[in-house]
Amino acid sequence: MGLLERIGVDIGRKLPLEKAVEWAAANGVRYIDIQLDTGANAFTSFDEARARAIRASLEKHGVHLGLHTLSAINVAEYSPLVSEAVDAYLMAYIDAMPKLGAHSIVVHAGYHFTADVKMRMEAGRERLKRMVAYAEKKGALLLLENLNKEPADAEVHYLACSIDEWRFCYEAIDSPAFALAFTANHAHLLPDGVEGFVNAIPLERVQEVRLADCFRNGHEQHLVPGKGDFDFGDMFKRLEGKGYRGRYMNAFGTLDDMQEARARLVALAKAAGVAV
Repeated sequence: MGLLERIGVDIGRKLPLEKAVEWAAANGVRYIDIQLDTGANAFTSFDEARARAIRASLEKHGVHLGLHTLSAINVAEYSPLVSEAVDAYLMAYIDAMPKLGAHSIVVHAGYHFTADVKMRMEAGRERLKRMVAYAEKKGALLLLENLNKEPADAEVHYLACSIDEWRFCYEAIDSPAFALAFTANHAHLLPDGVEGFVNAIPLERVQEVRLADCFRNGHEQHLVPGKGDFDFGDMFKRLEGKGYRGRYMNAFGTLDDMQEARARLVALAKAAGVAV
């Protein structure tokens, strides 16, 4: 499969799932990610008849579906009642994956409030372990994403931003139901950068690389390629040079922005010496 076919589009909540599959097929997009939290795509809205039709459409068009949970849901929650609700939310996504014919679910490690970092890190890791065990029973696959840093003086900070925090979770979980989603633009915000992350992480466990432009050591932005200073050619060279052959996922701007950028990204990879 060529690089262009491996670059997908994160639909998010821009289209109902049925329309998203049709849009992908019409635009030659093989991989899409989608959220199941609001409107027509809320996971509570998929009865068996609708799910069956979606599975059939995915198969007909050769489109591969990934799911993406909300980072606003605190996987590191430990308060009674709220904690149980987080479990129920993640389990609903896990139940939805085989039902909709999806291949994976991007999940997160949660966030902390500065004063409770250790408790939150441990709570998030333990919840991920529980959810992976549940995913094993359901034939699902969870992909833990490295999240973005927040400003140093912010009270709330995402977990699994740095290499060490991400490693804190993924080294503790060894399961066929668990892998990684590497968001390259999040790495660009940190001193280690893409080079540091690619050299440190177990690339064989990465199944999705998420893409957007941003500024080095800056703040969270999902810009169209060319609007920041992210070196996409260098990123492709590093990842492909180490044997990565998984999918990439554009996550910025409009659907048209993401679709149009696919060919430009391939051109940047080719200019960097990557076989496309």
